[in-house]
Amino acid sequence: MADTRYLVVVNGEEQFSIWAESMAVPPGWRAAGFVGSEEDCLAHIETVWTDMRPLSLR
Repeated sequence: MADTRYLVVVNGEEQFSIWAESMAVPPGWRAAGFVGSEEDCLAHIETVWTDMRPLSLR
């Protein structure tokens, strides 16, 4: 939906995703402090997630 707002979420392995703001963040994930449109959230993730390897492999 075009007017849905999303959270950027991150898990313990420092992998990022987006989650609808209206829904509870799933277990194992936490809000990463960025909220916006799907497009804005994906652009933010592209900026901050520079190493795609899980934390345990870095």
